[in-house]
Amino acid sequence: MDIIALSPERRALGKSQLHVSPMAWGMWRFSGDDVTAARQRVEAALAAGINFFDTADIYGPDNDEPFGASELLLGKVFAESPGLRERIVLASKGGIRMGVPYDSSPAYLREAVEASLTRLGVDRIDLWQIHRPDMLAHPADVAATLDALVNEGKIGAIGVSNHTPAQTSALAKHLKSGVVTTQPEFSPLATAPLFDGTLDRAMKHGLGVLAWSPLGQGRLGDGDPRPGRKKDEDARVVAVKAALAAQGANYGVGIAAAAYAWIMAHPAGIIPIVGTQNPGRIGESADAYKVKWTRAEWYAVLVASLGENLP
Repeated sequence: MDIIALSPERRALGKSQLHVSPMAWGMWRFSGDDVTAARQRVEAALAAGINFFDTADIYGPDNDEPFGASELLLGKVFAESPGLRERIVLASKGGIRMGVPYDSSPAYLREAVEASLTRLGVDRIDLWQIHRPDMLAHPADVAATLDALVNEGKIGAIGVSNHTPAQTSALAKHLKSGVVTTQPEFSPLATAPLFDGTLDRAMKHGLGVLAWSPLGQGRLGDGDPRPGRKKDEDARVVAVKAALAAQGANYGVGIAAAAYAWIMAHPAGIIPIVGTQNPGRIGESADAYKVKWTRAEWYAVLVASLGENLP
């Protein structure tokens, strides 16, 4: 019987020179003005073996903070503890403007990257991703701007987020630096990338894949629902949680760790972005490496999500 086992070893990110952990830490909810507490969260991720950090310039308003607040807080952490920057593969995103909503015009892309560099207090962002596609921007113009920023050393590699395979291909056609990563929403509750060509294209072209919201927007977490979230869950969520809980119990881990492991078991080498801001739960993310899968067990989770048997 085939057994899919996971390894915590770092590996190349797509075709880039960057070497990253199999899990990333996301900073959507990285907020507040307590730099010491913020540093402790950063250190908790590093202690869990995570060296890949994913933020964005738009992270802030959802936390009732200004545009760029998450990057600015991380910049304060770097300023207080400069050695941390060298231990991290730093990813950020841009291309969303408040009230616009999307802008990948050459002028704004350059403005966004340079503003992120200033807030973070760094000379270079290792991976910079277009957060969402701007349908009014020609990919040739986008590519020329991003290639120039790479040549200037301001960004190391380029990725896309929330792009369809066709949108990714259109940009890649013009981008001399190459598209290194794609970042879709993917979890045991959001399985579209398995079927819409996103993961197939990534494997065909050697792209790294980052999965945002790997716990199904918090529905697959181990704790109580977020404030305001209904405690009663639909049958599909209950079925998926039951399948993950059963698998996790086999290895003494929780539902969240089993969900991360399910994502990482895919041959595309998907990197789940751990979103918790609780240092203890960040540490528990490493439990995912304890979980092994047979094909039957992995497909059982997918069937629970689809609500019907596979053909």
